[in-house]
Amino acid sequence: MTLTPTAVANTAVANTAVANAALANAAPAGPARPADAVSLPVTIAGRAFPTNRGGLCKKGWTAAELLGSADRIREPMLRVADGSFAPISWTDALDLVAGKLRAGRAEHGADSVGVFGGGGLTNEKAYQLGKFTRLALGSSRIDYNGRFCMSSAAAAGNRAFGLDRGLPFRVEDLDAADTILMLGSNVAQTMPPFIGHLDGARQAGGLIVVDPRRTATARLTDDGAGMHVQPAPGTDLVLLLGLIHLVITERLADTDYLSRRTTGFDQLRFSVAGWYPQRVQEHTGVPVWQLQGLARRLAAGRGTYILTGRGVEQHVDGTDTATAAINLALVLGLVGTTHSGYGTLTGQGNGQGGREHGQKCDQLPGYRKITDPAARAHVAGVWGVTPEQIPGAGIPAVELLNALGRPGGIRTLLVHGANVVVSAPDADRVRQGLANLEFLVVCDFFFSETAALADVVLPVTQWAEEEGTMTSLEGRVLRRRRAIDPPAGVRSELWIFQELARRLDAPGVYSAEPGDVFDELCLASEGGIADYSGLDYALLDAGEPAYWPYPAGSGGTPRLFLERFAHDDGRARIVAVTPRTVLVPAQTEGALTLITGRLLEHYQSGSQTRRVAELSDAQPEARMQVHPATAASLGVVDGGWVELANERGIVRCRAQLSADIRPDTVFLPFHFPADQRANLLTAGATDPISGMPEFKRTAVRVRAIDAPGLSAPDHERVMADA
Repeated sequence: MTLTPTAVANTAVANTAVANAALANAAPAGPARPADAVSLPVTIAGRAFPTNRGGLCKKGWTAAELLGSADRIREPMLRVADGSFAPISWTDALDLVAGKLRAGRAEHGADSVGVFGGGGLTNEKAYQLGKFTRLALGSSRIDYNGRFCMSSAAAAGNRAFGLDRGLPFRVEDLDAADTILMLGSNVAQTMPPFIGHLDGARQAGGLIVVDPRRTATARLTDDGAGMHVQPAPGTDLVLLLGLIHLVITERLADTDYLSRRTTGFDQLRFSVAGWYPQRVQEHTGVPVWQLQGLARRLAAGRGTYILTGRGVEQHVDGTDTATAAINLALVLGLVGTTHSGYGTLTGQGNGQGGREHGQKCDQLPGYRKITDPAARAHVAGVWGVTPEQIPGAGIPAVELLNALGRPGGIRTLLVHGANVVVSAPDADRVRQGLANLEFLVVCDFFFSETAALADVVLPVTQWAEEEGTMTSLEGRVLRRRRAIDPPAGVRSELWIFQELARRLDAPGVYSAEPGDVFDELCLASEGGIADYSGLDYALLDAGEPAYWPYPAGSGGTPRLFLERFAHDDGRARIVAVTPRTVLVPAQTEGALTLITGRLLEHYQSGSQTRRVAELSDAQPEARMQVHPATAASLGVVDGGWVELANERGIVRCRAQLSADIRPDTVFLPFHFPADQRANLLTAGATDPISGMPEFKRTAVRVRAIDAPGLSAPDHERVMADA
């Protein structure tokens, strides 16, 4: 990569203009460029690498534009008396934040201070954020946006295998597969370079995509390349139980593998006995012939992989659904072999590493349980404190956000790498909670919708401006190297943690040097599930692949479970699961089922990608995908305006007619702000095991409207009229 800055601007005028534009306009995608804005031409070039082979998606090729964006925050910003923002020095900003933290803890207790992290933080920052929260703040109230992404798959992997790594094998191992079952993942749009690893299965006619929509990934199965299975939203668990039933009754199970390497098969066999093909067809809409063909193909494959994504995991039964996918893989004897496997696909930049080292509410570094006395003792020794000084388990993300501004709840919140006003479920409730806080601090590059509500906004470094490590979906630890200097007024979160810890007289040491933090992280992880103790920057800089667990003296672990699983007896746990939710379709009494997801051009809450002209021009707004027959019954036309409503909120956007979606279902992307936020409609209900929200099955009513600016009926009348 070649980065060549040609001008640098860091003026109070530019910063204040951007801040107050965000405040007035709910963080528009691209406010007018100040005359002295940064111009930073950048060249991005791919390089040979096993996972992407030099390829990037549109978001990757255009990412460097954000480094010099006119919207960039380049100095700390303070909300002033009239509600607008004004620049403030770093010294004054940190003194103010530290003072508010002290006062809040003194008045309301340590757990009145909450911290919300992000799956895009480097391993070093995620680690230091967890340490800072627990020691410097003394709070247990930390969680992160990865709770909305990987938590169900992680919980399922931990209880089945004793270990959670997205892919327990290398991505390039998929090249040799002749059958790949993809459940609820649209990789053709979310990670386009990945689809090259599906070519072998496609050529063998063995790519199977399960999705209620005929996505770009589902279309890869055309022309004999495989099969698209299109179940009703929220019925994936039943589909998987039916497949297990077929594998067992048609004697396709690997009985030798089951007896040698697993426990729990007898309970599973009993639990799926009632899910015969005709019953599964009734609940899912998937025909019997397709169920039978799918089961037989999975069992006949010479190299078979089962991969899950958010589509089957972002449900209140997401852990059980991921568990059912694991059970199917175990019954077929796929896991822990050299040629087959099960895995889940990570959605965020550091989705794997971000959950390994302490920013989850129930974990300590190394993927240790915070309730484990031995784990607490080990980490306390590395941190130089007693185990009693480390708080116990906190509360998961949705529960934490529900506690914002409430008596006995969170009164002060620090947000790092997240935009919860757009990304969290029941988003208007979250916005109200943020407004009720006594003090809100946001660290970000831009004035996101969440930053626009903050009392203090602290500008932090972007990817090309910092050192550190990330961990890929296959458990490979990768170096991030600083390519350019950040703007003069921008700081790394590591420096911010160090300065705040000093002001708070915190126990422990808080280095601002990424290499020092990584060395400490490796010590803290030693002996844990995600053991990094054999790693350092020198080894990573040498370019050798480094897959965790990587204990000292080892060479890492590219493929897990070849000899044993991570439970004490070395066996995988088959956990029998049954549907807990009502299987009545959500579209009763005229309602439709809303599912949410991503677009090729945008990422997460869109706070960054909506500021890239090429991406924003291609997808400038949210559009509701709806089947033509459904649209006709509602009087909706292609490109016409529609209103989606339920008891939580109203979304207004244009309609996009497509036969690629089921007639009982509509789709919204979740990247857009204001009244196009899909998460105004999603519920705060969560999986009782993982804390995952129900993003993929929301009942809504849809009607055509003339234009978004008309005097729309209020929320209560919309629901009364529906």
